[in-house]
Amino acid sequence: MNFGITLSNRGVLVGLCSARDLLVLADAVEASPVMDSVWCGDALFVNRRLDALTLLAAVAGRTERVLIGPACMGSFALRNPLVFAYEWASLDVLSNGRTRLVACAGGGAGPLWEAETAALGIAPGERRKRMIENIHVLRHLWSKDNAPFNGEFTRFSNVTLEPKPVQRPHPPIWVGGEGPAALRRTARVGNAWYPIGSNNQHLLDTLPRLRAGIARLRKATVDAGRDPASVEIGYRVKRYGAAVPPIASDGERRLFSGSEADIVGDLRALSELGVTALDIDFGRPDAAAVIAEMRRFRAAVIEKM
Repeated sequence: MNFGITLSNRGVLVGLCSARDLLVLADAVEASPVMDSVWCGDALFVNRRLDALTLLAAVAGRTERVLIGPACMGSFALRNPLVFAYEWASLDVLSNGRTRLVACAGGGAGPLWEAETAALGIAPGERRKRMIENIHVLRHLWSKDNAPFNGEFTRFSNVTLEPKPVQRPHPPIWVGGEGPAALRRTARVGNAWYPIGSNNQHLLDTLPRLRAGIARLRKATVDAGRDPASVEIGYRVKRYGAAVPPIASDGERRLFSGSEADIVGDLRALSELGVTALDIDFGRPDAAAVIAEMRRFRAAVIEKM
């Protein structure tokens, strides 16, 4: 299993950390022999934060080894796919082929979310369809020159994108989300499935649900005419801080909490289910605290797996 961390680009806006803290954390991951990826959140006008593409480009410029990506790209369906294809290809070049794009439809409810979609001229009900079509637009531009594209929302001809990404035929695109629709989308177009773990879920709920989801994904991938082994399983999980007790209100232990032996057991269980990439949100506001937690996690957990 490979391990990465989430940078809190939202934390900068709410005063929990600085932009420099995020880059210091990226440096620490680059220097760690057991960490291999750096992730960050993404949104536009809802859940405001530093722009994911800009932050990932900054990380790419000061690292040589770690993979980089959003977890997940909640604004993906709202962005112009031709412009985004250019931006992501450039990021892949800057990082020398270290990008992992986690696409998701985003979503939510309430006035801010409705105002965001209205301002961008996209109906909320179109976000999932646009997400799938945008994936096809990216792969089209990354692998073809001057070829027409005729989709439901995007149409163009005589367009060639340069630079092309380093990764060929295109950078991996993971699909975020849970539920039957997300599984079907992953089976059709995803290089990996990326459900997002919650620290409010306890162990007896999370692992069986994930196991069932992976089984449905494998079947859907076969039904789509693809090899199930070609679709990776990633997972994002929150590490508990002192403010969140390891035992939920129903008396069950939450995933990735409790003793070090408990967490080792959780990681082994995730690995046995087929999870190959784990993105960890350590839930700490400053770089020094996260770096200390990373070191303790390595010594107490990873090295005991």
